[in-house]
Amino acid sequence: MRLNIEKKRGEKPAPKIKTMEEFSAASGISRATVSKYFNDPDSVRPATRERIEKALKTLRYRPNLFAVNFNRKNPKTLGMIVPSLTDPFFAGLVERVELRAMQVGFWTIVLSSHGERAMEARAIQTIMSLRVAGAIVAPLGSSSDIALLRELSGSLPLVMLDARVDLPTAFVGTNNFQSIALMVDYLHRSGEPPCYFDMPSVNRNAQDRKLAYIQAMKKVGSEPLIIPAPSQSWAFEAAGFEQATNYFSMKALPSRTILCANDRTAFGVMAAANHCGLRVSRAGGPNEIRVAGHDDHPLSRFASPPLTTLAQDYVEMANLAVDLLAARGGRLGAKTSGNIRLLEAKLIMRDTA
Repeated sequence: MRLNIEKKRGEKPAPKIKTMEEFSAASGISRATVSKYFNDPDSVRPATRERIEKALKTLRYRPNLFAVNFNRKNPKTLGMIVPSLTDPFFAGLVERVELRAMQVGFWTIVLSSHGERAMEARAIQTIMSLRVAGAIVAPLGSSSDIALLRELSGSLPLVMLDARVDLPTAFVGTNNFQSIALMVDYLHRSGEPPCYFDMPSVNRNAQDRKLAYIQAMKKVGSEPLIIPAPSQSWAFEAAGFEQATNYFSMKALPSRTILCANDRTAFGVMAAANHCGLRVSRAGGPNEIRVAGHDDHPLSRFASPPLTTLAQDYVEMANLAVDLLAARGGRLGAKTSGNIRLLEAKLIMRDTA
């Protein structure tokens, strides 16, 4: 049997419900109760919740939750800016921030600076234009607009993540001096003392890790040997490949053990070694080199061979960043203090060193 679902001739379509006030009037449910439901469905009685959900289906009303949030006195939205969404490390941070935010009753707007100063500035301005509870920013670092970041920190609670800038705001990241010292000690005890393959000086991590290497080498009684990065871009793999190829070709490597400032640089160094006919191995025998990195990049365990590295606790980094903001209950104007949280890294021994 065919059902006739066509409207009767001359029958006017039901007016579309556009606002919460119109939904309240059409459903006969008070505006305060409807608002309470959309803020937290479990906060209303089961019978009332069932009635509201039935009305939503019947009236085909879908509230603009984005607008609802920004009309709140205490919004439940966090803004987040990262240098790249294609880098698995930052993608992992974003994922953990989103999950933690949901656990504590917030949701997240994520923007990428694409490794460019102008794009980061635009992202910061976008966050400031929105009614958010706070912001989590993994800054570019040396190319960031510090004045604009200072303006952001003055307008809402702000937590810096992964890389620091010179602002009196909260920061969550890795203790580079602990992590680099741990790796230098291991490489020194297990073979030839390492030279240091620098990363482009794009942020505070680059500066801190190089200084940490120098201090750690002096502590174990060895001379620091630094191979500079050839460029100042975020293309770490390309920079590592280019510089390592030059050193391997000229047979100018100061040590057959290489500690790279980060895993992405190490990937480039390992590719250059393969290109130049060198073998990367923990043994460090003739025509072999040892390579170690920093970060425990998600791809480091799948490199060939798997990369020895230092694991940052990015799950705890994300959780702490969200918790610092959530502790303020989404109160606009509540500022984060200059709270510095430095997490220790763990040595991950694989096949490259």
